[in-house]
Amino acid sequence: MINGAAMSLSKVDLNLFIVFDAIYQQRNLTRASEVLCMSQPAVSNALARLRDSLDDPLFVRASGGVRPTPLADNIIDRVQEALKLLESSVNEGSEFDPYTSTKTFRLSMNDMAEAMVLPGLLKALKQRAPSVAIECYYIGRADLERELSAGTVDLALDVPLVSGPQICVKPLVKQRYVCAVRKDHPDIGDSITLDQYLQMDHLQVSSRRKGFGFEDYALQRLGRQRRVKVRVPHHHVAPTLLKSSDMVLTLPANMARLHDLKVMELPFTLSALDWSLYWHNSADQDQANMWLRDLLMETSY
Repeated sequence: MINGAAMSLSKVDLNLFIVFDAIYQQRNLTRASEVLCMSQPAVSNALARLRDSLDDPLFVRASGGVRPTPLADNIIDRVQEALKLLESSVNEGSEFDPYTSTKTFRLSMNDMAEAMVLPGLLKALKQRAPSVAIECYYIGRADLERELSAGTVDLALDVPLVSGPQICVKPLVKQRYVCAVRKDHPDIGDSITLDQYLQMDHLQVSSRRKGFGFEDYALQRLGRQRRVKVRVPHHHVAPTLLKSSDMVLTLPANMARLHDLKVMELPFTLSALDWSLYWHNSADQDQANMWLRDLLMETSY
């Protein structure tokens, strides 16, 4: 019953609810049109038809786009649940055969995640899905929900800092931190003390222009501070820089093993690095997406 009057679904184009869901998620008609691969006039026309059917504006103008009316807020959960049920019903009989598939999966991850995930994944794909292709690029956390919703990204790997009402998440792997120096370092033997660690110049890898790393916060709790000599945005260049200097690098153990470095336990306690797997709830029951999620859980280390 809408605004006191019963309404027959036979009089409403159910595709309009797909448009309604996209506008509700994006809060912007232009972004909704991009997600739906429709023109903005077509989205506006669909919204106008649904407004007439429900006798409610559904969205009103707001800074940067639109905001939902109370009626839109009241019905969105049931609309999304119904759309998800319909999609799952349509896809239920669609079996995904990885061995014959030519699908291209698009993954969002940074270079550290690539080093952690891709070797095992590609080895498994060669045996189980020889014609499946992989594309990797990094999507910032602020844009990730929109990209997953639009289907431009199938899965994302990131630390547990991504959230959103339409995002599904599952812990993937934990990596403990170690420190590393070049193998012939003149001052460091097979282990390192906290005083040695703090007296050395440090190489830091961070995609941000400034700010602390995980190790800095741990040291701060001890009332200590390290000296960062060089800061770079990518992990793959760090080992090369380390081999030609006397600096020390703090990094996940599994990544340290990929390089010819002297690796030691950290002289202080640092929480393990958690990686999580993210996908949009519209792909939760998609056979191809489910298969790749299971494969990543199996092959990541």
